[in-house]
Amino acid sequence: MAYNETLAQRIRNVVADRPNVTERKMFGGIAFMAGGNMFCGVVKDDLMARVGADQFDAALKRPHARPMDFTGRPMKGMIYVGPTGAKSDGDLQAWVAECLSFAESLPPK
Repeated sequence: MAYNETLAQRIRNVVADRPNVTERKMFGGIAFMAGGNMFCGVVKDDLMARVGADQFDAALKRPHARPMDFTGRPMKGMIYVGPTGAKSDGDLQAWVAECLSFAESLPPK
């Protein structure tokens, strides 16, 4: 399954100054990791965002966000952001910063 390489490159540009960020292919797309914890990724044309259980409901209220239901069952703390929701650089940077902050609050793997 292909993923939006342009969106992946935009994420790379946002996190370029972070040496602890790595990439891994998963979920049929690509995931970005900080300290071994996934914080965001790209599946098809969607931004996959790990916001955490505490911010899940608030994140779903934002435009173009929906539960991540990769397996047919929503994953608590994970959402998809449709292409329009990450179209501007500012919107993408905000999502990535929020997700990165959550992942960095977790113990490293």
